[in-house]
Amino acid sequence: MAEAKKCIGNLKLRIPGGKATAGPPVGSTLGQWGLNMMDFINPFNEATKDYMGKNVIVHIKVYEDRTFDWVCLGQPVDDLIREAIKIQKGSGKPNLEKVGKISHAQLEEIAKAKMDQLNAVDLDGAVKVVAGTARSMGVEVEG
Repeated sequence: MAEAKKCIGNLKLRIPGGKATAGPPVGSTLGQWGLNMMDFINPFNEATKDYMGKNVIVHIKVYEDRTFDWVCLGQPVDDLIREAIKIQKGSGKPNLEKVGKISHAQLEEIAKAKMDQLNAVDLDGAVKVVAGTARSMGVEVEG
C-alpha cells in the first residue's frame, strides 16, 4: 500500500475563471511553495472556461514532494447574491444602509447551487446560510 503524501500547505484562492495567469495572485502564491505554475494554470483555465471572467474559489493542497491537488468550488456565495439582485457591491454599513432585496426563490436557487459546500444538512439550512450572507452584505431578505 502506498504511503499517504504529507500535506504541507492548504491554499485558498479567488481567481477569475478561465483567466489564471503566472502573475499575481496565482504566480506569487504558487511560487512561494515552489510549484510549477503551468501545471496548475493550464488545467485550471480549461476546467473553468464556463465561468469566464467570474471569480471562482479554488482550494489547493500542497504536498512535501512539491506536487499538489486542487478543487474548484465555483463562484462564491456573495458573488452569486450580487449577480442575482444586480448590484455592484455590498453595503459598507449593512445594519444601516440596505443595497437591495433578495427573494426567497433567489436564495433557494443559490442554496441549491452551493448545497454541497455549505455547512447545512438540508435545503432549509442552506437557504438560512445564504440569507445570513445576504444580510451581512446589507441585502434585505424577503419573506
